[in-house]
Amino acid sequence: MSLTIYNVLSREKEAFKPVVDGRINLYVCGPTVYDYAHLGHAKMYVSFDVIVKWLRFSGFRVRYVQNITDVGHLTDDADRGEDKILKRARRDKVEPMELVEKYMREYFTDMDSLGIARPDISPRASAHIPEQIAMIETLISKGNAYVENGSVYFSVESFKEYGKLSGRRVEENEAGKRVAVRDEKRHPQDFALWIKAPEAHILKWNSPWGIGYPGWHIECSAMAAKYLGQTFDIHGGGVDNIFPHNEGEIAQSEAAHGVQFANYWMLGGTLLVDGVKMGKSLGNFTTVKDALKKYTPEALRFFILSGLYRSPADYSSEALDAASKGYERLNTAVRRLRDELKNRTTDEVTSGDTRVQEKIDQTRMLFTTAMNDDFNAPLALGALFDFAKEINSAITEGYASTASLQAADATFKELGGDVLGVIRPDAVSAGGAGGDAEREAKLVEMLIDMRLTARKERDFARADAIRTKLTEMGITLEDGPKGTSWRVA
Repeated sequence: MSLTIYNVLSREKEAFKPVVDGRINLYVCGPTVYDYAHLGHAKMYVSFDVIVKWLRFSGFRVRYVQNITDVGHLTDDADRGEDKILKRARRDKVEPMELVEKYMREYFTDMDSLGIARPDISPRASAHIPEQIAMIETLISKGNAYVENGSVYFSVESFKEYGKLSGRRVEENEAGKRVAVRDEKRHPQDFALWIKAPEAHILKWNSPWGIGYPGWHIECSAMAAKYLGQTFDIHGGGVDNIFPHNEGEIAQSEAAHGVQFANYWMLGGTLLVDGVKMGKSLGNFTTVKDALKKYTPEALRFFILSGLYRSPADYSSEALDAASKGYERLNTAVRRLRDELKNRTTDEVTSGDTRVQEKIDQTRMLFTTAMNDDFNAPLALGALFDFAKEINSAITEGYASTASLQAADATFKELGGDVLGVIRPDAVSAGGAGGDAEREAKLVEMLIDMRLTARKERDFARADAIRTKLTEMGITLEDGPKGTSWRVA
């Protein structure tokens, strides 16, 4: 099955056709770095991490650009309020760029902890002021922008397709309803490309129109064009930024260059807490750092990938606990497989061995079909769970050769590890974070050994008591001809 993508621009799934065969240029809106990353950020960037990894696994050469917003600015977007970077810098009594450096490093550390591969290019808005100024000059020369009192505004009435991504028409947007209206603007929906800096504003640059700083939308347009070209393949981000940010990007980019900005728009669903978007402004967030104190990175990824990237997800401790148990069941099967391979001394092929290879082929086909259908990670996870059941049966019943089990392990590693990032290389138990998981696994193994000893000594009461205790811990034992294996119930 060829790759199809749900394109927000057309509101339907489309067969993917890259601008250049074999290559994909992808731009994803990055974070504004003024505080620690939270699980809402994790949802978006884990989702696009898997998308990029699948594209590369499928043979595409991908250039992944994800910007860093490090320029503090007031925008026309009333919801953004006072500039977050400058406000936090004043509170912490540090220079704005000092603040930015700290939280940019923390952001990458958190993403690294989640197993997210770094983008190929992470351009910073503050390092691309000349490109932004040049693009604004082009828009002025073409009549799409105008200067008023040292600021520059984009004229939405000059771009007839304004609103084509969000579906919002210019005449439907009343003054003051979504956007703070400046008296100097010709139309309430006109947005700032360059903003005249008040004397107290710290981050500001010289420009042909005076000292100021860039508007919110122009940053992404200028950096995307610089590194991906005037037309590129995929633009990603969060659905909450569809208006006005993404709409502004399209308008100014296509007005400046006269060609389509991005061919496919992939916008991820938000992470909700009690039906409300997780965010710093509402204080309803959980940082990635805090979440990793309780859950493994793989369990967090499992939670995120249990839903479609473009669908909203409901966050709760119960949901994360359930995801952690699901992740554990999958990894228990993988650990059992690897333990079996470690203990194998021969490569004896049995009459039922073809079942394993057939299941491998079927799993790869189902996984590929799911991921090529708009990156359907939940269905891909389902294929791995079904595969795990077959491998457990093959080990218990003893009908798999060493070669077929090695092929099964490679399948788990490639699909569950390299692409989805939910299978650990060592596949240890995941009852909690990191080292706690390993200690819990060792405890279970010790109890199983004690039960085995009790059975050999025909002390069945003690053996049953140990099994009952393990059941209370949520551990299911499976006795087979080659010994006892366990999994989280």
